[in-house]
Amino acid sequence: MLNFVQTPDPTAVPSRVLFYGVTGSGKSSAARAYAARTGLPEFSADDDIGWLPGWQQPDTAIQRELAARIAGQDQWVLDSAYGVWRDLVVPRAELIVGLDYPRWLSLFRLLRRSLRRVIAREEVCNGNKETLGRLLAADSIIGWHFRSFRRKRRVMRELQNAPGTAKVLIFRHPRDLEEWLQQLPEADRRPAG
Repeated sequence: MLNFVQTPDPTAVPSRVLFYGVTGSGKSSAARAYAARTGLPEFSADDDIGWLPGWQQPDTAIQRELAARIAGQDQWVLDSAYGVWRDLVVPRAELIVGLDYPRWLSLFRLLRRSLRRVIAREEVCNGNKETLGRLLAADSIIGWHFRSFRRKRRVMRELQNAPGTAKVLIFRHPRDLEEWLQQLPEADRRPAG
């Protein structure tokens, strides 16, 4: 049995969608899949708002300005919402997709992804790469997983129960998310004319 409620009209695809979830749950991959399936523009919290080269973060005012620009558009798919600007995108979202996977699953996915990035020297965002040293540092993505896990789960529940908030779908397993994504109507990709 699926752990989510479907949108009332499966042909009405929301055009401003926020993906939110615990660190390592696959928010970016899910947002990319939704955008590819629907033809909507995709934005990355890390690339487009949160990180500059050299693992530097723009100050909060700049992040809020960038987030407001994205949220102000008619169509977007966003792969996360940092706490310092979440208040700008949540009210504009037509759908919030929560990825609330068990800790063991999200941690396993995070470790696998991080080790792959270190070994392959993959770019994470804006020229930044994970290194073994960064993975072992006190402020590593692994540490962030442990520090933020409960809070992110709580935020998903709060969004789901907040009056006036967009519809919130919470998935507890990747196969449920994949099944939902496959039910979405595909964008018409025929050339114009």
